[in-house]
Amino acid sequence: MSTTAPLSKPTSLKLPAALKTQLEIDAQKAGISLHAFMVQTLAESVQRTRLREAFAQDSQAALSDMKASGLGYELGNVRAYLSEMSKHRKGLQSKPKSPTPTRLG
Repeated sequence: MSTTAPLSKPTSLKLPAALKTQLEIDAQKAGISLHAFMVQTLAESVQRTRLREAFAQDSQAALSDMKASGLGYELGNVRAYLSEMSKHRKGLQSKPKSPTPTRLG
């Protein structure tokens, strides 16, 4: 059985000296090599970008659905629900009932 390493492409990256120094410090604190730290940091940045893009798309779809149906959630009801959910997750109360959408107008 052979295992193959993931494909990678070499690249050159010129960093400002102060940034490289800070990256080296952070990598040392994390207990990993500078290279591994930079790859991890770049991968996390790409993941955050994709999550932001997905959030924006989901938000736009939800807004379109709300406009098409005329139904939505009142902000006060959502805040109360989230507050109750926080207490539930801390074991302070039972799970709250989900808010009911209302006709917005």
